[in-house]
Amino acid sequence: MAQDPVVIALNRAGEATAHRIAAHLGARVHGREGRVDRADAHFPNALTHVRDLFAAGVPVIGVCASGILIRAVAPLLVDKTTEPPVLSVSDDGSVVIPLLGGHRGANRLARDIAEALGATAAVTTAGDVAIGVALDEPPLGYRLQNPGDAKAVMARLLSGAAPRVIGENIFDLEGDEKGPVDLVVTSAPLPGDSTRLVYHPQTYVLGIGCARDADPAELEALVTDTLAANELAPGAIAAIATIDLKADEPAVNALARKLAVPLRLFTADELEAQTPRLANPSEIVFAEVGCHGVSEAAAIAAAPGSALAVEKRKSANATCALSQSSKPVTAPAGRARGRLSIVGIGPGQSSWRTPEASRLIAEADELVGYGLYIDLLGPLVAGKPRRDFPLGAEEDRCRYALEEAAKGRNVALISSGDAGIYAMGALVFELMDRGPEAMGVSDAARRVEVISTPGVSALQAAAARSGAPLGHDFCAISLSDLLTPREDILRRLRAAAEGDFVIAFYNPVSKRRRTLLAEAREILLAHRPDETPVLLASSLGRPEEELRYRRLADLDVDEVDMLTVVLVGSSNSRLARLGEGPRMYTPRGYARKIDGDLA
Repeated sequence: MAQDPVVIALNRAGEATAHRIAAHLGARVHGREGRVDRADAHFPNALTHVRDLFAAGVPVIGVCASGILIRAVAPLLVDKTTEPPVLSVSDDGSVVIPLLGGHRGANRLARDIAEALGATAAVTTAGDVAIGVALDEPPLGYRLQNPGDAKAVMARLLSGAAPRVIGENIFDLEGDEKGPVDLVVTSAPLPGDSTRLVYHPQTYVLGIGCARDADPAELEALVTDTLAANELAPGAIAAIATIDLKADEPAVNALARKLAVPLRLFTADELEAQTPRLANPSEIVFAEVGCHGVSEAAAIAAAPGSALAVEKRKSANATCALSQSSKPVTAPAGRARGRLSIVGIGPGQSSWRTPEASRLIAEADELVGYGLYIDLLGPLVAGKPRRDFPLGAEEDRCRYALEEAAKGRNVALISSGDAGIYAMGALVFELMDRGPEAMGVSDAARRVEVISTPGVSALQAAAARSGAPLGHDFCAISLSDLLTPREDILRRLRAAAEGDFVIAFYNPVSKRRRTLLAEAREILLAHRPDETPVLLASSLGRPEEELRYRRLADLDVDEVDMLTVVLVGSSNSRLARLGEGPRMYTPRGYARKIDGDLA
């Protein structure tokens, strides 16, 4: 499992069982507010909370009725190969049921919990029941070469027949030389089929070196030829290793994705320490990067106790080498590339947060952001390391996040709304675009992986709540003059007014800045009617949400605060008076078609 599970307790009857499970697994307990006395985090609504955890990829162990968990996650069920485990446990701890993710760890987890509780694991997966193991879930450090054939192979064993075991018996099964299927463990590139499952022990580490901007196809071809020449399957590779200068090298990262293995990085000094063990030390390489070898040294360094198995091979712009260990390499040494996820969480309401955003938050080693925004995530982030920064410390916030990611950590930078709209996204890339000499970030920070995930922006949330005010051309203007010259703001206001755009005003006022919104109103009134509808939307998606409609001529600055988004309609925007209240919309021109003017 990629993430630690969370144990859910819904009432006092199951509270003790939840804590027993959590203590055994080293997990956290999330409890229902008002119904559970002791928990690491509390939540108000069980269905919503379980759904949020599941969407984030977090394994869920619910001490509750199975139906509660089923109803919670049912709307999200799409792909059994990627969904996290979900298990239910009876309040008294007597029965453990893996509901989802049986072959992604749930069955194994159910047996583990059952053994700790002295309970019964109600495993119903056919293969597990018939032979006691899931053949498509090999032990850590082994890779199944042909998972698509696992179902057919297990079907052949359901009658009680035993498999023919060739090589290491990784499942501890009783074998039969005349069995109907083969279970083969080998490092060789042996094909599998519906009667043969092939497992590769991941005992090799691939060391890589290459020129800057090397062709990914060239590097892949070099590695493919090297593996073929040594009769090794790609699945026998546990990790790729190289010098940290290549952390952002497209060819290296493409190869790691292709092989689906982790990338591990080392400093020049760390690689230089391996020089006595190199078969091909090079003074040229030392002069270039500060160590006498990259591919050979990295391969050895990533697997302590390993030996060089394949000496350096090279093409015009790349090198590779292989080290081999006596047993699978399950925890390669070195540091990861480091990742910064720029996450927009929307206005704060969990149902408006994307599953990708929830997953990136759950996967992060640390959360960074304005404290209020992190607090909006609620129990999803209970116990997770966080670094809060106040308003006004945006640059410090982004620098910290980037430099922590440069250490090989997985960091999530949290913004409300969409992180790319008046938020932290642009500042992250601006800092990365500058070198240390230009007050940017370190070279290591410039090489981290950066992922941006969209969020529901304030203008989208306001528009959805109020009707369809953005139904035609619109723009967004920030009225904050902290970073933008006042004259530039006024120039953009005049252009938007003349262009008759619907306008979303961000940062409309602050404690010291009260006049720009009034000036904007007067500029707009010169180009559109007094009756132009205006929406004042505050605290969107939160319990204190408030929508107010005004005429442009009646827009009062004192009604607006820092948590308000102001949407000003174009000359064509309308406020429909409907039974359930007003709805603001901006026609796109369909009236001409409805009225027959386009005939």
